[in-house]
This record gives sequence, C-alpha cells and structure tokens, in this order.
Amino acid sequence: MPVYHKPVLLQESVSGLVSNPDGHYADATFGGGGHSAAILGMLSPAGRLMAFDRDADAAANAPDDPRFILVHNNFRFIHSYTILNFPEGLDGILADLGVSWHQFDTAERGFSFRYSAPLDMRMNAQGSRTAADIVNSYTQDELEKILRLYGEVDGAHRVAGLIVSARAATPILTTDDLDNAIAPALPSFAQHKYLAKVYQALRMEVNDEMRSLEKFLEGAAASLKKGGRLAVITYHSLEDRMVKNFIKAGNVEGKEEKDVYGSISTPLKAVNRKPILPDEQEISENTRARSAKLRIAEKI
Repeated sequence: MPVYHKPVLLQESVSGLVSNPDGHYADATFGGGGHSAAILGMLSPAGRLMAFDRDADAAANAPDDPRFILVHNNFRFIHSYTILNFPEGLDGILADLGVSWHQFDTAERGFSFRYSAPLDMRMNAQGSRTAADIVNSYTQDELEKILRLYGEVDGAHRVAGLIVSARAATPILTTDDLDNAIAPALPSFAQHKYLAKVYQALRMEVNDEMRSLEKFLEGAAASLKKGGRLAVITYHSLEDRMVKNFIKAGNVEGKEEKDVYGSISTPLKAVNRKPILPDEQEISENTRARSAKLRIAEKI
C-alpha cells in the first residue's frame, strides 16, 4: 500500500511543541497522521489531541484512540472548535502546510502534472471551484496575478496569455490541456520545476490557501493558553514570510503596531530566531522535505 504521507521535521516539531503530557493540543493539518501519532505518543491518558483536515480521505488514517478528535474542516476555523472542545485553551498547535503525498500521487485529484487527469486540485472534494474553473474563467490579468504572487512564475504575463488563447479554441479541462497550452513558455531546461510553480499557484488559488493561513494564525494565537506553543512548517517563501511576520508583529503583513509603552503589540514571541531546517539525512530520505522550514513561537 502506498505511503499516505511522510511527516517532515517530525522530531523537531513535536519535541518543540509538547511540554505538558496532560495537556490539550491540536494538529491543524492531520493528513497521514504522522505528526498526530507522535504527539499522542508523548501524551498521558489525560492528554487530548484535536486534528483538522478538509480532505475526507484523511479520515481513514484516524487512530482509534479516545484522546483523539478529528475535525473534517478547514484549519482556519480552529478557534471556533477550540472554544467548543477546549474552552480553557490549548497547550500547543502544530501545522504542516505541505500537500500530502496522497494528494500529489492520486492522479484523479489533478494536483500533479505527472499524471493525465482532470484539472481539479481541490483539497476538499466537495469544494465548488476547481483549477479548471479558474483557468477557464479568470481574466488574463487575474491569471497573471496569481501566477506571479503564488508561484513566482517567470514570464507570468506570457503564460496567462497562452492560457487565454488556448481556452478560446477549446476549454482547458485536464492537466494535459494545461501543459499543452503553456508549452511554448516552458524553458528548455528545468521544465518540471517551471510546471510545478504554475501548478502551485493554481492549487493555492483553488483552496484559498493564503487567506486560510492568515485566519488560522489569528485563530491559533487566540486559541493558545499563555505559554502555549505554535509550530508551523512551511514550504515556500510566501508562507514562511506570513508566519514570520505574524510571530514578529501579530499580523501577516508585518506591520509593527506599538502600545502606549512603545512595545510591539503581538500575542507571540519567537522560540527559534531562525527557522529549523531538515538535515541532509532527512532530505536524502524525503526530497520533498528540502524546502521545509519550521518556526516555533510561544503565547505571551
């Protein structure tokens, strides 16, 4: 059976998160359950863990453990579920923002250019908007904006124009359709890396990932007890910048607002000033970990 997902920076994230074996914790991105299993392994019978995943496929990985609750919803709603289940607050929250191996490797989900499949990319299969909807309905300017912002795609203007020209002849409905539409813009080298950026941009737009991350960070800060910890693993510069800014300034823009005493008004303080990175051994065993960065913060 294929591995659903291999957790990244497992020991580093969990050891930096769990300080109270009797405490209440949240795994905001359950996926294959690797981080959750490690957290549960550090908790006593009195401890509790609440996990989130909007992908219904993840439910098959839920452990049969009375200390565990799985919420089938977007992690942006973490504060509402914390109030409902743990009104006294949480001792720690972990989020691994990467896409699961299962999502990438299930061809019909349309997350990867490696497979011929419908252009879908929904993390929640019940969501109303697919990648096909975006490439066939967004204006050229809108497509260029998301390609540039979310994928940092070189030549985003040209790629957007190629998509608009191609769909005028016939709708772009599959990964093959998209790959063929933008083929003239692909560099002669590193084509896969270029395609990965395009697919990343579309996936982030389909799933409203940046807005969800912003709401999650706000909700996580509100859900933590004083001294509780937030551990977030990111995989690209836009995510990491948002997390870094929120820890530093209390907002994803990094705008430092000071109180009457001249102190920056932020609910968190950084535990590690620089991000924790995977070592060479982990990268050799899991190449998808190579861009991961872990930041840990504590509720003030």
